[in-house]
Amino acid sequence: MPAAGPAASPAEPQAPAAAEPLRRGRRRKPKEDAKGKKPKRREKLKRRGKAEGEQSAPEESGPGDGGLLQPPSAKKAKKSAEGNGAAEQNGSAPASGHGEAPAAEEPGSDAEELTEEAREGAFSNFPLSPSTINLLKARGVKYLFPVQVKTFQPIYDGKDLIAQARTGTGKTFSFAIPLTEKLQSVSQDEKRGRSPKVLVLVPTRELAIQVAKDFKNLTRKLSVACFYGGTPYKAQFDLLKNGIDILVGTPGRIKDHIQNSKLDLSNVKHVVLDEVDHMLDMGFAEQVEEILGFAYKKGSENSPQTLLFSATCPRWVYDVAKKYMKGEYEQVDLIGKKTQRTATTVEHLAIQCRSSQRAEVLGDIIQVYSGSHGRTIVFCETKKEANELALNSALKQEAQSLHGDIPQKQREVTLKGFRNGVFEVLIATNVAARGLDIPEVDLVIQCSPPKDVDSYIHRSGRTGRAGRTGICICFYQRKEEDLLKQVEQKAGITFRRIGVPSATDIIKASSDDAKKCLDAVPPSAIDYFRQSARELIEEKGAVDALAAALAHISGASSIQQRSLLNSTAGFVTMVLQCSIEMRSMSYAWRGLKEQLGEEIDGKISAMRFLKGKTGVCFDIPVDELSHIQEQWRDTRRWQLAVAKELPELEEQPQDASRGPPRFGGFKKNGRFGGWKQGRPPGRALE
Repeated sequence: MPAAGPAASPAEPQAPAAAEPLRRGRRRKPKEDAKGKKPKRREKLKRRGKAEGEQSAPEESGPGDGGLLQPPSAKKAKKSAEGNGAAEQNGSAPASGHGEAPAAEEPGSDAEELTEEAREGAFSNFPLSPSTINLLKARGVKYLFPVQVKTFQPIYDGKDLIAQARTGTGKTFSFAIPLTEKLQSVSQDEKRGRSPKVLVLVPTRELAIQVAKDFKNLTRKLSVACFYGGTPYKAQFDLLKNGIDILVGTPGRIKDHIQNSKLDLSNVKHVVLDEVDHMLDMGFAEQVEEILGFAYKKGSENSPQTLLFSATCPRWVYDVAKKYMKGEYEQVDLIGKKTQRTATTVEHLAIQCRSSQRAEVLGDIIQVYSGSHGRTIVFCETKKEANELALNSALKQEAQSLHGDIPQKQREVTLKGFRNGVFEVLIATNVAARGLDIPEVDLVIQCSPPKDVDSYIHRSGRTGRAGRTGICICFYQRKEEDLLKQVEQKAGITFRRIGVPSATDIIKASSDDAKKCLDAVPPSAIDYFRQSARELIEEKGAVDALAAALAHISGASSIQQRSLLNSTAGFVTMVLQCSIEMRSMSYAWRGLKEQLGEEIDGKISAMRFLKGKTGVCFDIPVDELSHIQEQWRDTRRWQLAVAKELPELEEQPQDASRGPPRFGGFKKNGRFGGWKQGRPPGRALE
């Protein structure tokens, strides 16, 4: 039968006629009415075809605050039984509301296309008040994410809980929604000076602000306060006098208020430790235990409900938790021991780069992978490095730094500017790695592989949040290869080794940005420049004039070529393909010398085997490229070309690429590298 799709025109009857003999005796040919309309069955087929991908559903832009991120769209792929987080599905939510109970519709409608995840997270499955549902929908949330689905009922029922889920899957809402709903379900104590019923402890000021904001976006009835260091005490004293229902804060400031007898925790019913592993590991363990000592009554059944949330949970965290949690507690683990611990929507790339070249390389990478209008976070190990990179003139984009030495007020201004697009590049130390939900971060760059794998997980988690895709690039030096492999093994990921962007990549990215700038120019402004444009076209020609304008707008008038192997400026990487597998690199050297002469020794560097040893790649100075291309002629055995991207390489010992082998010396048993003296490797292949 004809494929579902647009109906054939009445003026084209031949196609149905040709198909008539095939239908005869089995099915009557559908007829059209006087107006040329299709029967109802064809309309269903057409709708079904659209639902299966002939026409994609319109997309909405996601909201941009905290855990209140737009859920991923309903796609063909279903959630696995283990409940891998919402980050495993890409895209933004369709226009239809996933959280609403679907109306009775005919088969083939959008209601049938909801994923299992959307059905499980439907608001109707949970004791949510209409006001909470309306607030969630206003923020673009259509249904609860898997970690929220699995934790809602235990938290709502008052059970202690340890929850572990990938970064960016909505952990904050996992405790914020049920706690808010539970507090609002009972009559509220609105007297002045009331002490908090919910205490949320977090390791950083930025995370405290974010969590408090999420709570405020969920309720109009409860008082939410946020206490952290670096801010005046008076405003916090006023909040305490007025009364607080939910208190979010950092351990240091909360402890200060307790010691000054300003804060009473005796009525706390729910305690949340967010990013608990980081908080205890940062040296806050003693402060946290002192604070909890005021809220918990040893051996009492009236001790607060305890909730622990984190992306990583080492064994020792469980041991600490047992001091405060009841004998029976719930455990939710959406990661497991053998699965990938980072967000599944993040692509992990690694670039070999010397530290002295980092600033210059950064500008090119940001240009290609994020563009002039994308958001990028660069993580450094030290405050000094963050400041130097932010002020380095080689960085083409406007950047600001964020670290512990910057006053709290300025840190808040910096984060607000980054969120609002005032500048595109944030260069930060670990202070910004945890818990911050900056929407639509396109690119995360780590200046070196962290020794602590958990740090890599949290840093990379700043992108690819709530189903969006993202890229995380890690710089490394040759001596840091082992650290890179350690991150791969413990985080359950595989880095794709790539080279720095080529000149072609940079020019294309710069051109795309320049064209976007041209599209943004209002027509009224164009009229003022028409005469100058005509003069330029007469002088240079239309194409050359526009090309020069694009180069100037993009700032890419001069582009430096770099090695794809180690990012060294002034070098170009070449690939020499061989028709057979090579046993030794000296076979490649011989093939090169046959055409390029013995002097090629001093021009080639950093030679590496291609994967499978069917070729090598190496660097040559840029000014030698044209000379080599003139001399070289491809043969049936050898083909030489400029590498457009870094090919997959064979692992080899660290000293294997230092230069061509020298023969004549003896090694163990009268052999050199496994060959007799004077007989170069590769002879057996000839």
